[in-house]
Amino acid sequence: MKLRVNGRTLDVPDDSTVLRATRLAGVEVPTLCHDDRLKPAGACRLCLVRVRGIHNLVPACATPVTDGMEIETHTPEVEETRRTLLQLLAEDYAKEAVERWPEKQFHRWLRAYGIKSVNGCSEVHGPESEQAGKCESERTPVSLFPLSHFPTFSTAFRDTTHPYLAADMSRCIDCFRCVRICSEVQGQFVWHVTGPGHDARIVPDGATLLTSSCVSCGACVDTCPTGALEDQSILRHGPPTKWTRTTCPYCGVGCEMNVGTREGRIVQVKPLFDAPVSKGHLCVKGRYAFDFTHAADRVTEPMIREDGEWHKVSWPEAIECVANNFSRILEETGPDSLGVLGSARGTNEENYLAQKFARVVLGTNNVDCCARVCHAPTAAGMKQTLGTGAATNSFDDIEHAAAFVVCGCNPTENHPIVGARIKQAVLRGAKLIVIDPREIELVQYADVHLQLRPGTNVPLLHALAHVIVTEGLTDEAALRDRVSDFEAYCDFIAAWTPERAAAITGVSADLIRQAARLYSTHQPAMCFHGLGMTEHVQGTESVMCLVNLALLTGNFGKPGSGVNPLRGQNNVQGAAQMGCEPGNLTGFVPLDQGRDAFEAVWQAPIPHTPGWNLMQMMDAAADQKLRALWAIGYDVALTNPNAIVTRGALAKLDFVVVQDMFMNELAREFGHVFLPACSSFEKDGTFMNSERRVQRVRQALKPLGHSKPDWKIICAVAKAMQRSAGLRPGVFKAVQRAGSETGAPVQGGFDFHSPEEIWNEVRAVWKAGAGISYARLEHGGLQWPCPAEDHPGTTILHAESFPHGQRAPLKRVEFTPTTETTTAEFPFLLTTGRTLYQFNAGTMTMRTPNAMLRATDTLDIAPADARRLSLHDGERVRVRSRHGAAVMPLRLDARVKPGELFATFHTTGVFLNQLTSPHRDRVVMTPEYKVVAVSVEKA
Repeated sequence: MKLRVNGRTLDVPDDSTVLRATRLAGVEVPTLCHDDRLKPAGACRLCLVRVRGIHNLVPACATPVTDGMEIETHTPEVEETRRTLLQLLAEDYAKEAVERWPEKQFHRWLRAYGIKSVNGCSEVHGPESEQAGKCESERTPVSLFPLSHFPTFSTAFRDTTHPYLAADMSRCIDCFRCVRICSEVQGQFVWHVTGPGHDARIVPDGATLLTSSCVSCGACVDTCPTGALEDQSILRHGPPTKWTRTTCPYCGVGCEMNVGTREGRIVQVKPLFDAPVSKGHLCVKGRYAFDFTHAADRVTEPMIREDGEWHKVSWPEAIECVANNFSRILEETGPDSLGVLGSARGTNEENYLAQKFARVVLGTNNVDCCARVCHAPTAAGMKQTLGTGAATNSFDDIEHAAAFVVCGCNPTENHPIVGARIKQAVLRGAKLIVIDPREIELVQYADVHLQLRPGTNVPLLHALAHVIVTEGLTDEAALRDRVSDFEAYCDFIAAWTPERAAAITGVSADLIRQAARLYSTHQPAMCFHGLGMTEHVQGTESVMCLVNLALLTGNFGKPGSGVNPLRGQNNVQGAAQMGCEPGNLTGFVPLDQGRDAFEAVWQAPIPHTPGWNLMQMMDAAADQKLRALWAIGYDVALTNPNAIVTRGALAKLDFVVVQDMFMNELAREFGHVFLPACSSFEKDGTFMNSERRVQRVRQALKPLGHSKPDWKIICAVAKAMQRSAGLRPGVFKAVQRAGSETGAPVQGGFDFHSPEEIWNEVRAVWKAGAGISYARLEHGGLQWPCPAEDHPGTTILHAESFPHGQRAPLKRVEFTPTTETTTAEFPFLLTTGRTLYQFNAGTMTMRTPNAMLRATDTLDIAPADARRLSLHDGERVRVRSRHGAAVMPLRLDARVKPGELFATFHTTGVFLNQLTSPHRDRVVMTPEYKVVAVSVEKA
């Protein structure tokens, strides 16, 4: 539409508000109740403007534009109205707050309009509102809930007990942004307006924030214009003096954030409004759990263990020790007696170098990463069916979906920003099916909850497919044009009736039918799945069964649909994609398919001997075939299953190099050399999130002490190996000749000077990422495939075809039950998972105030089972399986079914993997973490 702002003509989008139009015109209109993340409220009236032809002043934030509109933003009448409104709000407002926190939005406007704290009541003229001209004591806020529903506060609510959030509601100006953002963005509904007239208060739904339903996301703090809600870190350290845009180091959602530093440490993290994934929102980990960077036990000096004791050494000494020992073992027993583990916490560039080091320098394909123990079944299952082992769609499709299947994942706790977006979509009317043994938070919003027994994913998914096929709920066009093997599949699936599946899964046949009909008739429908799908003996096949549902119903290749894994760590998608995988090179290209192209760039041979994955490396170590291990940012001693067997294998290794930020369990028990690495806040690079989006990581801090980025450490060891007698002949000579002719960065070698140089080599070998340059990433992340620099990236896969052809096959999967079954000795089935406040092995979060919010792992049990065993909430119990035992506190939880248990695995003191099983996925060997038969007794 064409309109005029202060006499200037401009074109604006049809759906614009007047406020957006003024911004496009470069005019700043004051606001207090407005936040771009929220629906317009028009409550504070500070954004009132004059529109020609309208008698009253109108709120710019809530007024849509019309073609030909003429807007005046700063007439004397408008300015006097704003001044009067600010004067009313400033009555009895703390002068010292304005002076101490001048950058707050409200304080900035007070200064801009020359308003100081005043006594008494000022008459206001101009705004056409029933509230205009009244003192604060006469204004009547909206009472949303009866006061009796919430704690009674005789004065304004104050709370400093929370480790991250501070509240002083005496500075509240009743903009209600905290109330609205908690409901409209996070969907938590913590803040409420209670009481009538002058007694109205904005209060949480608990006596304190710690006892409320608050999830500590900090959205209320971020939106507060006065500091009535504030970050505790700012109160302790003062505001940041520098801001750096980077990507979160926690889960695989890939939220971008602004990191605020002051005097060499992080003091605040804020969300970015233009971040495509998080859209101005963060969770408790991304926003607040950053103190691990300066933890007291951070290791910042290289160390070598001699006679059982760790000794600090120089970097040259440590690097030389690693190179000499690797060379010695190479010479004695050959390249396949060594292994390398990349890191999901490292950047794409660093993981690329890790696998290149294994293949080019050591001469082995023994390289893997933690994708092995989580989503390797997803990569394998989706690649076998759809041709690409990654998410088919984007997080932005959440807002386009009519229905969701959330299967084996708990997004509101483990991927909170995605969880909040799903919750908001359901609140707007989308349908939701939850497949999970527990009543996770999203069950409150679900239309159907399929509460299956752990280990029975395949029968349940088969029964859903049976209903879709036999009731004619398939997408005929998709079956005709894009799907193969339908007739054979129909014959196979006919036997999997809901009644048959009900007997195995414990889910009623009626619920199975209801879920199948809902998924197939509400289009488009989007599937999200997690480790509850993959960490089973049939994890890969379970993913194939989930893909079958999408193929049958045509839920692929279009907005709001698809099969989308929620990856657990910040760069686990990238680590595997960069080639930290024994059978695949960068881009997940099979060795034999990519060999010629990679050898041409690297100018070095790629070994032909098949490599060992992580679990095979442990088997080989137990058999003394694997002698050396370089573990980069990966504590396999703590996180591998069946710890007794794992420790026995690790103890037989001759040489273990640990590269990490902290003295982890692998280093403490088995390490020989410790190489101190940087956090992601201390280096540059890129991460790859769950939706295939590559995003920049930017250095916000100097490396602590003498720690180094992983890429610099890998390059240093590679160069030292060049000088070492055990290096395979000819490799570095060939590489040096190639580089010396042009003077350009050496492709194939390790003489890199920046992460960008490494990334450019990645682009040279990975066709699907060739168009993703650092220059383009400065303007935002890009999703692969992105084969050229003029390509926009790919938000939705398989729209026209699959990588392997026009059609994708329906997989016929025979059910193989887990051997982890209950007996009189082991009467419970235990499943495991993460919690909101902790992350994986707790390496980072347990070194932050998150430890106050969740101090230990717990064993969650149904109250009825606890009563039967005479066990009480909080007491310590021994959990015993056929494979080991662990001791932890008990927590009574009605969300857990009788006969089943749930435990988290974040603390070394509990060490839950002492009791997990040795069973593995039949295709990719991912451990069966999600089901183990146990007994429970008082410790």
